[in-house]
Order: sequence, then C-alpha cells, then structure tokens
Amino acid sequence: MSGQQTIETEGADRLIARLERLPVSGLLVWTRVVVGTATFFDGYTTLAIAFVLPVLSKEWNLSPTEIGWIISSGYIGQLIGALSCSWLAERYGRLKILGGTIIIYTLMSLLCVFSWSAASLIVFRFVQGIGTGGEVPVASAYINEFASAKGRGRFFLLYEVMFVVGLAFAAILGRLLVPALGWQSLFYIGLAPALLTLPMRFLLPESPRWLIASGRLSEGAAVVARLEKDAEKHGHILPPPAAVMLRPLGKAPRGGWRELFSPIYRSRTLMVWALWFTAYTVNNGLVTWLPTLYVKVFNVPLQLALSYGLATNLFGVATSILCALLIDRVGRKRWYVSAFFLGTVPLLALFALGATSAVEVLILATLAYGTVQTITYSLYLYTAELYPTRIRALGSGTGSAWLRIGSSVGPLLVAQVVAGPGVNWVFAVFAGVLAIGGSICAAFAIETRQRVLEELSP
Repeated sequence: MSGQQTIETEGADRLIARLERLPVSGLLVWTRVVVGTATFFDGYTTLAIAFVLPVLSKEWNLSPTEIGWIISSGYIGQLIGALSCSWLAERYGRLKILGGTIIIYTLMSLLCVFSWSAASLIVFRFVQGIGTGGEVPVASAYINEFASAKGRGRFFLLYEVMFVVGLAFAAILGRLLVPALGWQSLFYIGLAPALLTLPMRFLLPESPRWLIASGRLSEGAAVVARLEKDAEKHGHILPPPAAVMLRPLGKAPRGGWRELFSPIYRSRTLMVWALWFTAYTVNNGLVTWLPTLYVKVFNVPLQLALSYGLATNLFGVATSILCALLIDRVGRKRWYVSAFFLGTVPLLALFALGATSAVEVLILATLAYGTVQTITYSLYLYTAELYPTRIRALGSGTGSAWLRIGSSVGPLLVAQVVAGPGVNWVFAVFAGVLAIGGSICAAFAIETRQRVLEELSP
C-alpha cells in the first residue's frame, strides 16, 4: 500500500509540473470563454432585479420591506447554492455541477416573467439564487485549476471580468428595454444561458487538478496531454517541467468541511469570510438599491435613474479591468487593504455632505463602488488560492456564502436606515463596514502572488 501511495504521489508531482509550464493556448482561451459566458449571465441575472424594481415598486405599490426581501431572497438562495453545489463539485467534478446550476437559474428566469406579486417573485428569485450562487464558486475553482503560478491573477481575472460585464449588461438593457418593453424583457434575456450547457458538457475538459486530486491520474494525464498538444499546435515550445514537490498530508483530514478549520486553514478561512462579508455588504447594498433610491428619495425620472445605475456599473467594469492587469504586480493583500480604506473616503464624504442630491450620490457612491468592486471581483481568485484542490470549490463556496449573507444584509440594512435616521447614515454605516474589512485584511491576510497552488496549500 505504501509503495502504491508513493507511485501515485510521484505521478501527481509530474502532472502538476507539466501543467504549471503550459502557456495560455487556444483550448484554455476557449474554456475561459465558455465558462466566462456562463458567469456573464450569472452576473446579469443577479443584477437585473435592480432595474426591474423601480418599475415594480410603483406598479405593485411595494413597501421598502417588500423591496428589501425581493432583493435579499435571491441572495439567500445563493447562499444555499454556494454551499451545496461547491460540496457536490468536490465529489462529482466541476463540469457536471456547472451544467446543473445553469439549468436552474435559466428556468427560474422564465418563471420570473410570470410573477404576479411580491411573494411569487420572492419565491422564484430564491430558487434562481440557488443556481446563480452555485455557478460562480464552482466555475472559479474550475478556471483557477487550469492556471499556472506565473500570471494566474491576470488569467483568472480576465475570465472573472465577465461577471462584472454581465452586471453592466444588465444596467444597459435595463436602461434601454425596461421603459420600452417592460420589466419582463430582462428576464426573457436571462433564458440565453441554456445554450451553454451543450458545449460545456461535451467540448470542455474536466479540471486536471480535480482529476489528479481524486486519484484519477490517467484521466488527469489525458487532459494535460491534450493541453500540451494544443499549445504545441499553436506554436509554443514547452520548457522541461520544473520540479513541484507535493507535501504529504500526514494525518490531516483529506477533504470535507472540517478541513476548512484544520490548523493550516483555520485562520485563512475566518479571514477570507470576513473579506467576503464586509466587501459585499457594501457593494451589493449600494448597487441594488441606488436606482430605487434615485426614484423614491430624490424623485429622479425612471430613465435618468437607470442611466445613473448604468454609469455606476460601467465604472465598476473599468476598475475591474485595471485590477486584472495590475494585481499580479501589486499583490493581493496590498491591493485589498488599499481598496478597503480608499473606499471609505467617498462614503464618509457623502455622510458629511448629507447626501442631499442625486448627482452628489451618483458621483461619490460610484467612486466607492468602483473601488470596492476590485475586491469583490477578485475574491474568487484569492479564495481559490488559499485552499488545496480537494477543498478548493468548497472553500470558495463557503467563502462566497458570506457574500450571500452580506448581500442579504446590505439591502435590508439600507431599508432600515433610510426609514430611520436617513439616507446619509447609510453611507456612514457602509464606511464603518469597509474599515472593519480593511483592518482584518491588514492583520491576517497572506500573500499568494506567483506561488504554485500545490505548494501554497498542501
């Protein structure tokens, strides 16, 4: 038995070394495009509700509490999806679970079209959230497991930017279609992801790292060989594999929930949960409520309010692309600490100025959103780097579960503060949340830049 264990470990070492030397070839680009398109529609589906609600709030005479629950129900579903689907992806592979999540959130987009009340929309958005919440952590683990240490941040974040572009796409179509065709039009467009399940199922390779970690070395070797052949076909000359030493596990638990709290990973787990919660409480609290705030608090016309929302999202796309291009140079920890504390500045300015006009909120809230967006957008990269393959999807799923909790808390918090102390206090509270996140990051985050995943997380 020990001899067999040694052979398998040496085989895994060799396969990881071969994988680490691979350039970004045509097959990897195709994989990133297909999965990125699914993630694009995940982002679109998540935010579309923000541009539906200004219409529904008047059409259905919704109270602030009903609006808060329509927004939050999707995030509660995402919490369940993130936990359940990431666990399933560790057991059954990345691609099978990805296909299932896409089917769920596409079907629910169809049912949302036929919503007749706040209660029905809450139910449909909750189930839809299970699909959207499960897709992103599994997809992020999948894409991360193809990347080599050098340039991993850029490779992954150029995929992840599709989620942010999906958010902006929802804003663009919300501005163009909702006033002309009605709120149902945004949900009809959400049916498109069903077309992705066919190429994902039959044309994409399973994660080689997941196959290797699952002991399916021959299948993992076949995927690595396919990637090598594709790279050579596109003119790349592959260098000899550099040695990668996989550290033995000893008596540590092999996978499962408990390993997230083992001595090696406990502090990483608690730290990254705090980052997910604080960053998303602020950003999703802002971006989902701003169009409705413009209409209900500042009496801005619907089309102008939707245009303001679009501007905020486009700025978030720009800052996200900047992050993708620079984070491998700057490093994860330094970037996050800076973004957390810089994000507090415009929020505190809004509080001090009183948030007395829509334009004032537009400019300063957009600056805060774009700054913090670089954190929320790249946390899937960082979280996946903190864990080994056997619990990578699970670690990403549990981390992003705090995204869902924060995203549920944010809109409800806005509703309560707006109804109580006033809209300017929303920004003071959000500034305090960011300061807490920045302090935790500065104290406990580790740097993962340009480190091989297997050496970083044994």
